[in-house]
Amino acid sequence: MDDIRFYLSVFARRLHWFFLVVVVCTMAAVIYALGLTPTYVSKMQLVVESPQIPENLAASTAQTPALEQLEIIEQRLLTRDNLLGIAREFQVLPAVDEMSPDNIVSIMRAATRIRTVSGRDKATLMTVSFEAGRAQTAAAVLNEYLNIIQESDTEIRRGRAGGTLEFFREEVKRLGEEVDQQSAEILAFKQSNRDALPDSLEFRMTQRSDLQEDYLDLQREVKRLESQRDRLIQLFEATGLATADNRAATGGLTSNERMLLDLESELSSQLVTLSEENPKVKLLRARIDRLKQSMADDKEQRDEDVESDISAPKTQAEATLDVQLSEIDSEISILQNQLENVDKQIEAVTETINRTPEVSITVDEMERQQVILGDQYNKAEARLAQAMTGDLIEARSRGQRISVIEQPNVPDFPSKPNRPKIAALGAALGIAAGLALMVVMELLNTSLRRPEDLVAHLNVTPFGTIPYMRTRWETLMQRSLKVTSVLVVLAGIPAAIYAIHVYYYPIDLMAAQIMGKLEGAVASATRGQ
Repeated sequence: MDDIRFYLSVFARRLHWFFLVVVVCTMAAVIYALGLTPTYVSKMQLVVESPQIPENLAASTAQTPALEQLEIIEQRLLTRDNLLGIAREFQVLPAVDEMSPDNIVSIMRAATRIRTVSGRDKATLMTVSFEAGRAQTAAAVLNEYLNIIQESDTEIRRGRAGGTLEFFREEVKRLGEEVDQQSAEILAFKQSNRDALPDSLEFRMTQRSDLQEDYLDLQREVKRLESQRDRLIQLFEATGLATADNRAATGGLTSNERMLLDLESELSSQLVTLSEENPKVKLLRARIDRLKQSMADDKEQRDEDVESDISAPKTQAEATLDVQLSEIDSEISILQNQLENVDKQIEAVTETINRTPEVSITVDEMERQQVILGDQYNKAEARLAQAMTGDLIEARSRGQRISVIEQPNVPDFPSKPNRPKIAALGAALGIAAGLALMVVMELLNTSLRRPEDLVAHLNVTPFGTIPYMRTRWETLMQRSLKVTSVLVVLAGIPAAIYAIHVYYYPIDLMAAQIMGKLEGAVASATRGQ
């Protein structure tokens, strides 16, 4: 109880310091509040509207989440060039032409408030406000903000839709050229390898089989003629006689005539089921024509041989033998030529058959690549149609867009500063500072002021204590010093604040900058978390 009474007496003796601090802080707050320029706040509210055309019918190609869209718009709005241009155009700040660009941008960002609200199954809203010293200026700046937001939104969405459309146009053009080039390559390859294409493989297999049969028939015929020639020679050597006519020895017909009859018979049977344009029919006719030509040439040769034999002094048997042997040799020679031709044809057809697998693999690969390119081209065409629809939707403003719910208004009353609140905060700060000063002064004071101090410091218990008795002059000087100190502080601090405001830097701008830096630091800390 004695300690409480003692500290109350100490507080009473130093009450003038407490009141000095309280008065100084309160006066500083009042002067600061009175020196602040009235601030008007204009607000507008925006909403991100859903597309007017259902996406299941026709979707826009400029699809951006609403929150992301607003963040992009915010970053574009608060660019350095935009803020400097608006501040200088509307003279938002006093002496704006004399301020540095960094200060202008800092103050403009501090004066701009943007708040975005979004949630599940809720509309995405953006509230934008701006503080200025004049109500008309705040509304004008906010209207300019609105124009920039709407232009940026349109530019972003049209740009994305147009970019998508241009991309798919180029893609369709590129794929179309590749498809045409692939088709041309396939056609050129087929033309250069038309004799080995897989489509005609079965026909060439049949053709080779027929040629091989013809080759065997010709070989058998050659062997028969050689055997006949040997028999004639043996007959002549044994009897000295020869048949009067080769036709009689061979049953009335030569080998070529029998072969011609066989071919004509085969042609007649084939024409029953096949047309004149069939390759097999054409091949038979060609063989018949060659055989007829060979028979005509053989007949001319025999006539010449007979004429030459007449002039020679030979016996009739020898002449007959020579004619018969000459005829047989001529037929054998013709058949040998035919064998060579058929063998060459077989080799040529076999070579094309052997090339067919390689050609088939190449053609299949080229056609498969063409199918892939065709699928890509069709998909690109479909996407191009979607891109054209999306671009048309954006051109007619039927997609997702930012609309204005509340237009920027001209405020009737200033929203800042709240002068009573600032003065009350200054007084509260002064009280706290005065109490803190009392505590500090008491902690720093080590003088002996009561018997308990003697016991605590000297470990001596006094019989009694006599307080220090000041003279009248000392009391007067002490009071004068206190009054002078109070007057100096009360007059000096307001004068210093006024001088700073008038001759150095406006207090309101300084406060705006400080608040802007504090808000920036808080925002950075929030993002870091």
